[in-house]
Formats: sequence, C-alpha cells, structure tokens
Amino acid sequence: MDENAGIYAQESAYLGRFVQIGVASGRVLRVTFPREADDDAEEDHAVLDRIIAYLEGVEDNFEDVQVALTLPTDQRSVLEAVRKVPYGEQVNVETLTRMTSGLDHTEEADLELARTALDANPAPLLVPDHRIRDGPSAAPPDVEQKLRSLEGL
Repeated sequence: MDENAGIYAQESAYLGRFVQIGVASGRVLRVTFPREADDDAEEDHAVLDRIIAYLEGVEDNFEDVQVALTLPTDQRSVLEAVRKVPYGEQVNVETLTRMTSGLDHTEEADLELARTALDANPAPLLVPDHRIRDGPSAAPPDVEQKLRSLEGL
C-alpha cells in the first residue's frame, strides 16, 4: 500500500459522487462519499484506484488493505468480522454477532453493540457494512444501495 499520508479522491460515475480516503502510516483512516472532493485531495493512490475498479465491476474484497479501526475493542471486533463476509454475500446482524468472538447473538445488548459498530464504521466499502442486510451502514443510503446492487444483494 502507498505509504504517503494525505487525502485522496476520485469521482465515481457509478455512485454519482466522489470516493475520498484519508490515509496515514500505510493505513486507511476513513472512507467517505462526498458530492465534492476536498480542495487538497489528490487523485493518485493505489487503494483508491482499486475502489474505482470495484465500482466499475471488478470483484475485490480489499482483505489486504489495512484499515485503522480506532474504535473501542468490542466494536473493532465486530468490524473485523464484517470484513470476513465475502463479496456478493450478506448476513444479518444476528449472524454477524455470532461471527464476532465474545458476543452472544441472544443478548440484545450484544446485538445493539453490533449495530453501533456498523454505524460508527470509519471505512464503509473497505469494511463492507452494506453486506449486513438489517444493520445500519456508515455510507449514505444511496451509496449503500448502489454497493448492494453492484454485488447482487
């Protein structure tokens, strides 16, 4: 992965908006989908190129992309489990909770923890919360629907 820190953005014709990533120390800190890119955003970044290719139909799970999940440990564990849901597949929050070590899918508090983690996801698409059918997504609703449609969900 490109080690250069900064903000990178490219416009996606499929989404009808920009994809913007923040990167530091070789890790993606954030993925957003603004209508306009930040003025200081650069276009050239390998991860951003892969995201644009994905949005053009190239299957990619982004498993090798390092994402800085600076969240409480229990929420980070949920998002790490989300990254294991394969391209083109979906699970519900209950199944995600079962997939997350230390959580009990029969406990409402643990189900709520999973929903909270999904909502706080700093890198939607790289942490594919759109594959969780009954959970919130950190991506805007129109982006979430397009990502689901792209993967046939």
